[in-house]
Amino acid sequence: MRELVCIVCPRGCHMRADDDLNVTGNFCPRGEAYARAELTHPTRVVTSTVRLAGGLYRRCPVKTSAPVPKELIPELMELLGTVEASAPVAVGDVIVRDVLHTGADLVCTRQVPRA
Repeated sequence: MRELVCIVCPRGCHMRADDDLNVTGNFCPRGEAYARAELTHPTRVVTSTVRLAGGLYRRCPVKTSAPVPKELIPELMELLGTVEASAPVAVGDVIVRDVLHTGADLVCTRQVPRA
């Protein structure tokens, strides 16, 4: 039996799932779907920063445009250490397209003008 806390909404239901993925403790159907996905193929939206050349700041905050498989996060973080964007950048600008062939783009989350 696995115990999970749902993060889909602010309610934070405490759920249990057995080996057959029967979920209890969820208040809504979204909690059941979250628990099953978390137990079979967990994903996360990754937030971080990349180097920024010629900008007002030396680093640019970024995030994945969609959740990526949890097992790819260490590889993604290693890749981020090699990425450098060029100023100016705006919110939503794609820094890396289809990162690690996941279908998710790495996008800028802050406008940074040239220095």
